[in-house]
Amino acid sequence: METLSRSIFTLLSVTIFHAILPVTSSFPISPDFPAVFNFGDSNSDTGELSSGLGFRLQPSYGQSYFFKPPSSGRFCNGRLIVDFLMEAINRPYLRPYLDTVSTQSYRRGCNFAAGGSTIQKANAASISPFGLGVQVSQFVTFKSKVLQLLQQDEDLEKYLPSEYYFKNGLYMFDIGQNDLAGAFYNKTLDQVVGLIPTIIDIFQDGIKRLYAEGARNFWIHNTGPLGCIAQVVSLFGRDKSKLDELGCVSDHNQAAKLFNSQLHGLFRQLPQQYPDSHFTYVDIFSIKSDLILNHSNYGFDHSILVCCGTGGPPLNYNDQVNCGSTGKSSDGTIITARACNDSSKYVNWDGIHYTEAANRFVAQHIVSGRYSETALSWNL
Repeated sequence: METLSRSIFTLLSVTIFHAILPVTSSFPISPDFPAVFNFGDSNSDTGELSSGLGFRLQPSYGQSYFFKPPSSGRFCNGRLIVDFLMEAINRPYLRPYLDTVSTQSYRRGCNFAAGGSTIQKANAASISPFGLGVQVSQFVTFKSKVLQLLQQDEDLEKYLPSEYYFKNGLYMFDIGQNDLAGAFYNKTLDQVVGLIPTIIDIFQDGIKRLYAEGARNFWIHNTGPLGCIAQVVSLFGRDKSKLDELGCVSDHNQAAKLFNSQLHGLFRQLPQQYPDSHFTYVDIFSIKSDLILNHSNYGFDHSILVCCGTGGPPLNYNDQVNCGSTGKSSDGTIITARACNDSSKYVNWDGIHYTEAANRFVAQHIVSGRYSETALSWNL
């Protein structure tokens, strides 16, 4: 992890008057940010959904996680991208907002991301009730209560973020995949694409609300190649003409690219609308696409085949029997979705989420700076 830390530098000492400065090949996550506040879905959920809905993931989840109990609430066999990024800046792993029983402090930040969450408001079919708007509202409540407590007892600063930490903290986003994935169940590609401007507008509203609360440093991940996860391939790739040369569903990846294009367009506009702010856009799609295309060059044996699943190649995935659980196959046979022997050789963990090894790969490429673009708007 020392190599990760050496790659980090900060742009906070730069002084720019009434200007927008795009910078490529930069990694502005720095120890100079006193706290991190994260918003998202299962890609960065460190236990929010399981805490909020009161359930535990099956034991196969978290089996590589070195803290006990093994079921950490992460949708992975081990650490997530956000965990590796926190390691890179020597920060503790982010504690979920709804985790009420823990010895971990909130002083260095809080995680509002919840599995299944969307940018759009949740509906009756949603897995998670914690859409981006709810997560931002949770943050507003969190900040208000924290500052009230600190007014009553300054000693609580050992456990809670101060006003300075809120103002100078980093606000991270990794969300949007579920908006697209969910829409494909009852919409055509053109209809899904037609939803994207509305989704982007709602995302910007979240930025606006956080800016009003004093947030100034924003870190935005675009969405990955949705069509390359086993769940999507199993449900939408039965017609082989819909698959590309990698075995991914073309329509889903096309929607992800168009979403990312509009998200990037918003990123370029944000500094003009929100003075004294710092925005970074990270191209997760390119990192994950490279991993899937060239997985064997990076030490992986399987790019789409699932580690924790059932059914064997080509997908080892059954949407009726989740990782770690037991159920019936289509012919009534009792089957169990078990973890593979060596998850480090797999990109995909459970048909939807990546393995710890793949998350480490993605985090290392984020830290390299080759996939990020930064824009500053300072009005000093």
